[in-house]
Amino acid sequence: MRKAERLFEIVQFLRRVGGPVSAERIAQELGSSKRSVYRDVAALKAQDIPIRGEAGIGYVLEKGFDMPPLMLTSDELDAAVLGAHWVASRGEPDLAKAALNLLAKIEVVVPERLRRQVLEPATSIAPVVPASEAVNSSMLRNAIRAHRKISLVYEGGNGRRSERVVWPILLGYRDAGRILAAWCELRSDFRYFRTDRMVSADTLEQRIPENALALRARWRTAMDQERARYASQPQERG
Repeated sequence: MRKAERLFEIVQFLRRVGGPVSAERIAQELGSSKRSVYRDVAALKAQDIPIRGEAGIGYVLEKGFDMPPLMLTSDELDAAVLGAHWVASRGEPDLAKAALNLLAKIEVVVPERLRRQVLEPATSIAPVVPASEAVNSSMLRNAIRAHRKISLVYEGGNGRRSERVVWPILLGYRDAGRILAAWCELRSDFRYFRTDRMVSADTLEQRIPENALALRARWRTAMDQERARYASQPQERG
């Protein structure tokens, strides 16, 4: 690991832990020696990084410190580029365009030595045929952010259509198509709605009457209970 990457990792580790961290623990995290940690911490302090503490006591990064943008390791850059390419190939037009814009911005601001990883990435995404959808998923994402109800006309697997008012929670992205997790007023329960089966969708002026974090926590609890019930059922043997 290069020195610049070690210094960055030390700062990131101190941010994650939050409390005093010994040089020995930092050395274990980085796979280096305590002597190297002492030198690296001294180098960070010389760069006015607000680290308090000393050898034998522990180090703390003062709250409120922000790292300069895009100080990325090679692996972190690969992850960002891979994720952006995945969204560009599978997201709706607005999100796909945003992913390409993100790649262009990353290319401009990363150091010259890392630019090739953006232009000629070591990873790739398999091509997919996008699902045909009548509803713009950008509208669904905006409704989630605005915490507003959505009126749906939805076609079930049996071909029947129903009108629903739902409280959108999150939009799940898959290789082919997307799924909206929501509280359904018609069923008084959490439901999943495939976007390729949405005939129409409109954002309502009505705000969801439940706090967004509380609604999401309730949804997660319901999903955990459902998974537990499934796991407890006897499985057929092949």
